[in-house]
Amino acid sequence: MSALTRRALVAAPLAVAALGGAGFYAMLRGLGSGSYDPKGVPSALIGKPVPDFTLPALETSGLPGLSAADIRGFGRPVLVNYWASWCVPCIIEHPQLMRMKADGLPILGINYKDKPADAQKFLTDRGSPFTRLGRDDAGRTAIDWGVYGVPETYLIDRDGIIRWRWAGPITPEVVSQDIAALLKRYNV
Repeated sequence: MSALTRRALVAAPLAVAALGGAGFYAMLRGLGSGSYDPKGVPSALIGKPVPDFTLPALETSGLPGLSAADIRGFGRPVLVNYWASWCVPCIIEHPQLMRMKADGLPILGINYKDKPADAQKFLTDRGSPFTRLGRDDAGRTAIDWGVYGVPETYLIDRDGIIRWRWAGPITPEVVSQDIAALLKRYNV
């Protein structure tokens, strides 16, 4: 083994450790200054119209399917919620969705890569917070929306423009700190 190869074998792990340390230091500085949000997941769709799509209904739910035209036709802010019966965080957020439905907020559901029977059982057992419900069996619509995973929720304004995105379960804090303020802002 040559001296150059030995140096490379020693230097490579040190370089990786140095880069990792620099990244960690940058993250800590961002946390300290408030410029880094560890829960923030960027979305290229904020401020843009809802992507075009048409999804079939979950037949047993009794709710109509969902399309971009349906979302644009509400004339008021709505939430679009990607969810699945196999998603544990979806169970956590479900009571908040039911509360917002009871308060009169239209919630449009997109069931993501789920078995129809499992999705129906989830809604039968827990109640349905949805005004409309489409099935995204293949996940193609989720790709167009930039969905990272479920649950994921979007606020759409009265003009069909995506104004906010939340990756993860909707908690009572998210409702009170984020959604309530957004509804006041975009319900004009």
